[in-house]
Amino acid sequence: MKFYNLLIRFRLWIGIALVALAIYINYAAGFWPAFPLYLIGVILILGHFFFGPLRLIQSFMENGDMDGAEKVLNSIQFPNLLYKPIRSVYFTLKGNIAMMKQDFDGAEKMMKKGLELGMPMKEAEGASLLQMGMLSMQKNDIRQAESYIRQALRKGLPDKENEAAAYLQMCSIMMNKREFRASKDFFRRAKALKPTTPQIVDQIKQIEKYISRMPG
Repeated sequence: MKFYNLLIRFRLWIGIALVALAIYINYAAGFWPAFPLYLIGVILILGHFFFGPLRLIQSFMENGDMDGAEKVLNSIQFPNLLYKPIRSVYFTLKGNIAMMKQDFDGAEKMMKKGLELGMPMKEAEGASLLQMGMLSMQKNDIRQAESYIRQALRKGLPDKENEAAAYLQMCSIMMNKREFRASKDFFRRAKALKPTTPQIVDQIKQIEKYISRMPG
């Protein structure tokens, strides 16, 4: 795995070196002895631009090192050359990092680009739509937030924690609209999922204090 990560990190320079070596061998001994080096070198160079180093982000994300993940993203000089599904993931990750920095306008712009390109899995699209909904909530655009979160629930979400978060957001939106029966229904759905994320568990406890006193 470490070897593969090193190959991804340096494949552009390895590819260039192999092509340069192939040119020398081509000059000294002919084309066919140089052909394998040409082939491998070109594959590595194309891989650098078409697939990028996104695989390297995984270890940074698992360790919570967002600065490291951002450095990998910033190392991509020509994102428009990335293979379309990978380009979508690139913009989504840029949006996630912008959101963590509370750059909500930048996050929305990046995530919209990712959604427009199409996500590789429906659950990933649902998760992005949920994040867009949360961004809209931060900007007090309740109408847009509801639209995004409903779309997220229709597309499907990757796990019960995300699903519970979506139901709690809908619960808050329905409270804001004074649609108390719908609010209670979304709250029951969130609670039934038995989420374990501390932030979501705390939200459920806070809402539970007063939701039973609401009419409807």
